[in-house]
Amino acid sequence: MNAAEEGRQQLDAISVLNAKQTLLQLLGRAGVYSGDAEELIGLVEAGALTLAHEEAGTIGGSAPGGKGELYEAGWLDGSQAVTDVLGDLAERALRHAVTSDPSAPAPEVRPPVRRMQVERAKVAVMPIYLSFTTVSDLDPEVSEQVLTAVLGTMGARQRAGYAGRLAEFASAHRERLERLYGEYGPGSTIAIHGRYSLMHSPTSVAVLERLATAPSPLREEWDAAELPPAWLEGLTTAWGSGAG
Repeated sequence: MNAAEEGRQQLDAISVLNAKQTLLQLLGRAGVYSGDAEELIGLVEAGALTLAHEEAGTIGGSAPGGKGELYEAGWLDGSQAVTDVLGDLAERALRHAVTSDPSAPAPEVRPPVRRMQVERAKVAVMPIYLSFTTVSDLDPEVSEQVLTAVLGTMGARQRAGYAGRLAEFASAHRERLERLYGEYGPGSTIAIHGRYSLMHSPTSVAVLERLATAPSPLREEWDAAELPPAWLEGLTTAWGSGAG
């Protein structure tokens, strides 16, 4: 086998399974619950298929020129068939990652929030928060309580794509968020304790996104978690004041 052939060699199913099992064992030794590890790996697999689906759709959308109408029609039909299969595989992989029965429809119920989902949310909010302000010293335990309430407003599939949802929210409202953190966040004249406390926490990004898209479910989960009402009222007031 020459270098070019070796470079094109694809992994076989056994080698892929070996890599997955090795990763599961390593995560288990690190204390990650097997169900959480399976979900994380499943989300990566579903994401890879989704990206392949998107790329195939882009590449296959236009046939090489100068080949004639029949060639072009065959190219487009074949590309569409491949894209459709990749889309089905991506959907199946996502369903497998977030539900116990991959063959069943995935209703948008709101299952209990798991620790790994909270950890993924922490990873998602921090860089977005730091793009607007600096790290504060608000009690880290607050983050878990607030993010659990936030994630409780979503179904399993929404939680799977939550990082992307947050990124889209931050991009769409960047100027407004910059004003809010400048006025209420770390470095402002607003004290860390009080109704605007959560503006000093990375979780504020998550709460603001829910206030903009699902305020009623957020209030339900907030009350159920017995979080301070003043915190939510403060963010609601801050978000409203930034509309102008």
